[in-house]
Amino acid sequence: MIKVRNVTEEIEKLCPLTYAEGFDNVGLLVGNKEQTVSGVLVTLDCLEATVDEAIENNCNLIVSFHPIIFKGLKKLNGKNYVERVVIKAIKYDIAIYAMHTALDNSFYGVSAKMAEVLGLVNNKILMPQSGHLKKLTTYAPQSAADEIREALFNAGAGNIGNYSHCSFNMSGEGTYLGNEEADPLIGKKGHLERVREIFISVIFEKHNESKLMKALLNSHPYEEVAYDIVGLDNVHEKIGMGMIGELKKEMEATAFMNQLKKVFHSKTIRHSDLIHKKIKRVAVLGGSGSFAIEKAIAAGADIFVTADLKYHEFYKAEGKVILADIGHYESEQFTKNLLVDYLTKKITNFAPALLGGRIIISKNNTNPINYF
Repeated sequence: MIKVRNVTEEIEKLCPLTYAEGFDNVGLLVGNKEQTVSGVLVTLDCLEATVDEAIENNCNLIVSFHPIIFKGLKKLNGKNYVERVVIKAIKYDIAIYAMHTALDNSFYGVSAKMAEVLGLVNNKILMPQSGHLKKLTTYAPQSAADEIREALFNAGAGNIGNYSHCSFNMSGEGTYLGNEEADPLIGKKGHLERVREIFISVIFEKHNESKLMKALLNSHPYEEVAYDIVGLDNVHEKIGMGMIGELKKEMEATAFMNQLKKVFHSKTIRHSDLIHKKIKRVAVLGGSGSFAIEKAIAAGADIFVTADLKYHEFYKAEGKVILADIGHYESEQFTKNLLVDYLTKKITNFAPALLGGRIIISKNNTNPINYF
C-alpha cells in the first residue's frame, strides 16, 4: 500500500522543504502521513471546489502548489474560504500537501517549467542562493577511508556542479587515550595511541544531514567517531529563484510578445517600453517577481517575464530590459503538469498497479482574476 508519506517523500526529492523561504508554510498541512492513498489530485490552489473534485475522483491526497494555510488559524468555524477548505478536508479524510517556494527554488521547478514551454536553452538560476551547503569533516583509519567515503557519497555528499564524488583527503596522525570503559579498534585502553589516519572532507546539501550522519556512523569502525559539521556561505548554483536562458533564435520584441501571450494563454500582458530590441536572453520567474528586476538586468536579460508588477516598478526597466507581466496564475499554471508528470513517473516505479491512473490534474481553473 502506498501512503501519504511515500508520495511526499518523492516530492521532497524534487524540492526539499529546506529550499522554502522562511516566511512560507510548506509540507503536509492537513492529514496523516501514514494514511493509505487512494488517489492524488494535483492543483495550483486548494479551494472548496478542489476538495469536491478530489471527493468525486476518489482522491484522498491533494498536492497543491500554493498552501491553503499560510498564516496561523486561531479557530475553525467556516467563516472564510480557508477555514471551510480545512473543515471539509478533515471531514472527508483528505490530506493536503503544499510545496510553494520550495518548488520555486528548485532547479527543476516553476521557473524551469516556464523556460521549457518557451523553448529556452542554456538555462541557469537567476538568483542562486547561499546557506544551503554544509561541510562534513571526519577522521578515519587508512583501512576504512574508502568505505567511509563511498558511504558518504551514496548518502548525497560530494556533489559540486557537474561533478560527483568530490572530497579532500589528507594523511596525518591521530592520538587518543581510552579510559576503562573504552573498547578501541586499534591499541589498548589506558594507553596513549598514535595512529595514521585520513582526514576526509566533503560538502553536502543541508537537507541530507541526517542521512549523511547515519551513513557516517554506520560505516565508521571507531567506537567514538570524531567529526565536525559547519555551515557554508557558498552560493548554490542550482538552488534559487528564477531562471535565465536563451532562445534558439532571436526574435523581434513584438513577435516574442505574441508568442508569450499564446504560450501562457494570457488575455493581456502588461509591459514596459519594448525599446525596439531583439529578444535573445530571457529571464523568467513564476509568481510575484519584482524583487528580481535588478538581477535580470545584471544578467543581461533582454526581457524579464514574471507577474504582479506594480506601477512604479515598471520604471525600473530604465530602457535596459523589457518587463512583461503575464499574470500570476498564468506564470505558474504549468506547475500542475510538472508535478503530475513527475509523480506519475516516480510513484509508478514502486507501486505500478496500486495507483494506476489515480494521479490526476485538477480541471478547475482557480485563477481569481478575471478580465472584462
